[in-house]
Amino acid sequence: MSTEGVRFVKTWFEEIWNKGRLSAVDEMLASSAVLHGLGEAGEDVVGPAGFRPFVERLRGAFNDIHVTVEQTVEEGDMIAARYVVHMTHTGPDIGLAPSGTRATVTGMSISRLENGKLVEGWNNWDQLSLLQQIGAIQPQAQLLP
Repeated sequence: MSTEGVRFVKTWFEEIWNKGRLSAVDEMLASSAVLHGLGEAGEDVVGPAGFRPFVERLRGAFNDIHVTVEQTVEEGDMIAARYVVHMTHTGPDIGLAPSGTRATVTGMSISRLENGKLVEGWNNWDQLSLLQQIGAIQPQAQLLP
């Protein structure tokens, strides 16, 4: 049974990423929200004004992003989500010529909600695998046989 927090997180991924509805950023993200793991060189992203360019850049490079939430866990005002993202590299918005390659990556996020809005988030997704799949980098070493 989905709770309010789980429904919020699933709606977040559906509206912002799957539908590409940028107005949902302002509707769902608190103005002072802090998002960890999305900024350049480890910097935090703050509020809709900081998050919107991240969404625009990623959707400009992968215009068919589709996120499937595989699992959620909720405790108090915190919701963890494990997800799979399917996308095709169709644009140059991440600084790389489009490869036309279809990519699949996994990720996890933890969201903290307050008064019906996301106020803090922690994000980890497999950017290395994404860059390898679209041919931006080649693996130099194998960690496992």
